[in-house]
Amino acid sequence: MRTLHELPPFRDRWSYLYLEHGELDQQAAGLVFHNATSLTPLPINQMSLLMLGPGTSVTHAAVKALAGNNCLLAWVGEQGVRLYAHSTGGTFSARRLLAQARLVSDPDQRLAVAKRMYSKRFPGENLDSKTMEQIRGMEGARVRTVYAQLAAKHGATWAGRNYDQDHWTAADPVNRALSCANACLYGVCHAGIVSAGYSAGLGFIHTGKLLSFVYDIADLYKTEVTVPIAFRIAAATAEGIERKVRLECRQAFHDTRLVERILPDIAEVLGHAGDDLGEGVGELEGRAVSMADPADAGGVLREPEPTGPGSAVDEGVPEDQDWERDSDLDEPQ
Repeated sequence: MRTLHELPPFRDRWSYLYLEHGELDQQAAGLVFHNATSLTPLPINQMSLLMLGPGTSVTHAAVKALAGNNCLLAWVGEQGVRLYAHSTGGTFSARRLLAQARLVSDPDQRLAVAKRMYSKRFPGENLDSKTMEQIRGMEGARVRTVYAQLAAKHGATWAGRNYDQDHWTAADPVNRALSCANACLYGVCHAGIVSAGYSAGLGFIHTGKLLSFVYDIADLYKTEVTVPIAFRIAAATAEGIERKVRLECRQAFHDTRLVERILPDIAEVLGHAGDDLGEGVGELEGRAVSMADPADAGGVLREPEPTGPGSAVDEGVPEDQDWERDSDLDEPQ
């Protein structure tokens, strides 16, 4: 029976792919993306995040395959800058979620985690006596300084962070580049967070959003990775900014080994640096049951489907068969 131990670790995966105007389907042992001009095979077990943009459709078989291979599927807006929906994570364990909830629910522990996040981003600062509000003020000043320095370095016009998702093209090139770069970063961090069983919504610095913890973790890398890319590209060109930013981000994520860093960094800032990021023996059951392959031995027993009005569509299962190996058993989410 298949378990998560047979899947490639998150740290070994590619960062993301963005698709638009085509159909994603399963073919043979992998996925393929069809559009008007080409058919592109995708390595299903190597991706951490698949972003589906406008004009895309996806088959049930493709979604099932992505879930079975611990790849986050996100439905996004044009150029990947707005998240509409996403799939579930790659673990059924609640161990890290419970630990995260305990930390965020204790004011002292929450402040300690926030200080570790800021110390990781801005080493050398003494935060021992600082409140959350003071730390946020310091962080805002540091980020504004970084923006100003990069604008001067690349000769980009910069009047501050200001854009409207509903009027995307009205934003200046730097703001559009920043939004696009950060959207890519958010997606990869989100994939890492849910792959290990953390909650995307339980943030320590950011609060009140379903992706608060995603924003917390993404902030660890912005000034290092995405912000410099955005200013450099926006200063160099005004055409095709979004696509160029996505390509540059994917290369930068590879060069900085971002996917390898996310989960250890989360464990570090939460104070769980010794966490092996694996599942215990008793935690594998939910995943193994939900992903059981009909071709494998050791299928799980279940009650037969009801018959008569309101029953499921008959798929040709013999009436005297009282069990089957099923890959889609309902499990608590």
